[in-house]
Formats: sequence, C-alpha cells, structure tokens
Amino acid sequence: MGEKIDMKQNRQISRQQSDGQAEKNRTAGIFIRSWGTLLGFMLLLAVFSLLRPDVFPSGRNFRNIIEQVATLAIVASGVTVVMVTGDFDLSVGAIASLVGIIAALLMKAGASIFVSMLAAVAVGTTAGLINGLLIAYGGLSAFVGTLATMTTFSGTALLISKGTTIFGLPDTFAYLGQGAILFIPVSVFVMGISLVLMYLLLEQTTFGRRLYAIGGNEEAAFLSGIRTRRVRFISFGISGFFASLGGLVLTSRLFSAHPQAGSPFMLNAAAAVFLGMTAFKEGEANIWGTLLGVLIMGVMGNGLNILGINTYVQSILTGLIIVMAVLLSSLAKKKA
Repeated sequence: MGEKIDMKQNRQISRQQSDGQAEKNRTAGIFIRSWGTLLGFMLLLAVFSLLRPDVFPSGRNFRNIIEQVATLAIVASGVTVVMVTGDFDLSVGAIASLVGIIAALLMKAGASIFVSMLAAVAVGTTAGLINGLLIAYGGLSAFVGTLATMTTFSGTALLISKGTTIFGLPDTFAYLGQGAILFIPVSVFVMGISLVLMYLLLEQTTFGRRLYAIGGNEEAAFLSGIRTRRVRFISFGISGFFASLGGLVLTSRLFSAHPQAGSPFMLNAAAAVFLGMTAFKEGEANIWGTLLGVLIMGVMGNGLNILGINTYVQSILTGLIIVMAVLLSSLAKKKA
C-alpha cells in the first residue's frame, strides 16, 4: 500500500516538474518572440562596432544613421496604420516621388514654399484616399489595387517631369531636409512627431482600437458595429499623407526632385513594418516595432557601406530580411 502511495506521489511530482518546465519554455518563447528582434538589433550594433571600431560607433556616424532613416521612418509610420488592418500599400514610393515633383514644379513656377508643400501633400493624401476607395469600397485586393496605382502615380511623375531631375529649388526649402534645431536635424524632429502621432492614434484612440479589431477579424469587427470600409479607407489616406511628408523631406534633403526618388520606400517601408511585427507585439504591426525595423535597416545599410559591401549584396539582404520577418510574424500570430 505504501509503495502505491509513493508511486502516485512520484508521478504527481514528475507531472508538476514537467508542467513547470513547460511553463518556463512558454515564458522563454514569449520573451524571444517579443524581444528577440531588439536583441538582434543590439547584436548587429555590436558586430559592426567590433569590425570597424574606428568609424561605426562614433557619435557622428550614429547621427548620420538617424538622418538617413528619418524619411523612411516617416513613410513607414503611415504604412504601419494600413498594415494594422491587414492591408498593404505598394504605392508609397510612387506617391513620395510624385509629391516631390509637384512641389518642385510649383516652386519653380513661382509659388511660395508653403503653398507648394501644402498643394503637394494634398495631392499625395488624395492619392492615398484613391487607394482606399479602390480597396475598401471597390473590392480590389490591397496588393492589386496599390500595384495598379503605384504604376499610375509613377507614370504621372515621369510625365509631368518629362523624366528629368528638377533642380534650382529655393534655398529656404533645404531647411526641411538639411537644417537643424539645437543641433538636431529638422528631419529627425519631423520623424519624431510622426511616430508619436501614430503611437497616440493606434494606442490611445477608439479609431486605433478599430484598426486593430479589423486586423484581427474584419467580419467580427463589422458585426460588432465598426464601419470597416470607412476605417480602411481612412487608413490609406493616412498612409498617403505620411508618404507625402516623407517625399517632401526627401526632396529637401536631396535639394532636387527626381520622378523615381521615392522608389526604395516601397519595399523598405514594408520590410521595416514586417520586422516590427516580430517585436513588442506578437504578429501585430506597431509603431515602436516599425521604428526598430527602420533602425535595423539603417544600421545594416550603414554598416555594410562602411565595410565596403556593394549595394547589390545589400539588396539581397533586404529581400532575405523581408522573408525572415514575414515568416517570424506569421509564426508569432500562430503562437499568439
């Protein structure tokens, strides 16, 4: 009788130990999924610092990285809103290019800088709303709809610029992309304001909760009373606005407008958001995750340039990062 009791107690102890180990494994898994990307970023910083300690870890280089990623962060903050709902926006690069061309042409025609910028942003935001109209109300998939508008907006930029780079912009316009306030670049201020606004929108407003509800289950969101089509429509307008703002900062930074200057935003913004979906929130787009994704892209590009790695290899790595980020975010959604 005593042996049976001992065996039963041993089985209970073994089960408790097994449950405890399983709980530890789950906790470790949650930690890795939530913070693994941040740890990877810190590892990236450490590797480049060890490889080029004379150049990479300097304050000047870190400032250069922040300046370089500011425009991408601005554009990606708008893309984050669209991707929270489960949609996608391939047209942000074309919108950024078109906005830069329109602003440059208006300034060259004699319009004031403020009016030129305002008109260009209005066009870019309208372009985003056209995306929303086609996708939310027209029933097109986000991929097909924004691919079509990307081609249209890009073609429009090439048409009105005649395929050439526009130079000779007013000197004052350069302040937006090249100026500084208290030694901090203006573009970084714009980036910071954009990120904070998007954080407040997504995390502190009813509209933000509706965005996440649609991303979680659109049908359930609709049945709960959320006007899902209108919310998705507005999200594309927000994406268009921030693509426009990024286009203006880029044009000012380059002090010229090219009809394809914003093309890299199309993939890089998506890559940053996908990377961000592996950080902080499991499988969900979030603004601070997007910032981390942008910084990873910037640090990687800067570090590879310092090491003398050509841009073709960087493009390959960007593609691999997108694949890895999508796989990890999908895994996180399944685990959540």
